[in-house]
Amino acid sequence: MEISKISRCFKELKLIINMLTPYKKGDMVYGDYKWQARADHDNPKIIKGIDHSELNRSEGYEMLYFISSLGKTWGWDGYQLASYQHLEKIIRSEVPSSIRTHSGIKDWISSKYSQV
Repeated sequence: MEISKISRCFKELKLIINMLTPYKKGDMVYGDYKWQARADHDNPKIIKGIDHSELNRSEGYEMLYFISSLGKTWGWDGYQLASYQHLEKIIRSEVPSSIRTHSGIKDWISSKYSQV
């Protein structure tokens, strides 16, 4: 893939995430994320967060997209910064690293927490 196409895709992804989620990069608890979608198979805009795809917990845009999609799935209305940050902490520090798929992580959190 040529650099200009990757750059354009990266900019589009950034705009979409900013429009879709109240949870922003600056709100995130951890500051050690990588902020690049490396390839189409790794781009949440293209894979649309499909349940069987694996979540790269070190990729900032993937985490933002996944956290946002869980908030929508669970009916979080409005801007609940503390809930989004708590969810980020759970994903990063409590969900076992052997659980990698979107559906697996969601199911694990649902089984352990009645509320996030």
